[in-house]
Order: sequence, then structure tokens, then C-alpha cells
Amino acid sequence: MDKQVDIYTTIQGDTWDHISYKVYGKDKYSKDLMRANPKYLNVVFFSGGTLLICPDISEEETATLPPWR
Repeated sequence: MDKQVDIYTTIQGDTWDHISYKVYGKDKYSKDLMRANPKYLNVVFFSGGTLLICPDISEEETATLPPWR
């Protein structure tokens, strides 16, 4: 079964945790965003117009992880 993937266009000053909160409603998924976008791992503050892949994340996938993950 294919997972749905969305694209997020950054705005000036976006950070991984802020994008995670805007896309998923929680900042804890920033590592998932980073894994999906390895090209931008060295970016701390994004400029506007960067296209990021936002993979579909289900609560089932993260339910077995410890809270700090």
C-alpha cells in the first residue's frame, strides 16, 4: 500500500519543528520530515520557496516509539 505524500513550500524563517507543527499539528515529527528531505539536513532556517516532502505519518507508526522519539 502506498503512503500519501504532500509537498510543503517553506516561507522565510521556517524551521524543521515549526514546519512539523504546521503540517502535522505536532513538532515531534520533525525527524520524519528530515528523513524525507536529506538534501536539506544542513538547513536550520529555511528561505522561502523550498519544496519539502511531507510523508504521511500515522499514529500507529509512532505509537511504539518512546516519547523522546
